[in-house]
Amino acid sequence: MAGYGDIAGFTAYATAAGYVFPDGTSDAQKTAALQRGSLVIDRYEPKFTGMRTGGYAQERAWPRTGATTYYGEAIPSNVIPDPIVNAAYEAAFLELTNPGSLSPVVTGSSTVKREKVGQLEVEYQQTATDLTPAELAALATPVVTVIDGLLWPFLVPSIPWALVV
Repeated sequence: MAGYGDIAGFTAYATAAGYVFPDGTSDAQKTAALQRGSLVIDRYEPKFTGMRTGGYAQERAWPRTGATTYYGEAIPSNVIPDPIVNAAYEAAFLELTNPGSLSPVVTGSSTVKREKVGQLEVEYQQTATDLTPAELAALATPVVTVIDGLLWPFLVPSIPWALVV
């Protein structure tokens, strides 16, 4: 599976951003991190405009046919926009330096509703058992503002006042 971008681009992007790779980081480790980072970007696919240029068998969410920016600018069907690749590089660096941090495992049964230690007692407002699986996943999904900032121009515009009747 190929990730977005390549090792040379990843290394150049990280260096330009002031990131320092851990000593001894191999190209194989960078490749694996880039793969995991690209999977993180593909989780945004339901929010991207257009559809996969190569259909369902296409490995990644990009390139896309019929994709536009937030402002309605057409994106050619054979192009992966630089911000998509850069977002993958950001995610890859996080995955390289903290593996699995962008894909946490959620276990609802491990959450405590009430806890008492000595005279101190705490009751949490909501427990994991009160939440739906989708709500649990949303709470456990890390928010990386740099990645969100790079991707927002490619997401479907949100129109909160529009209601379907």
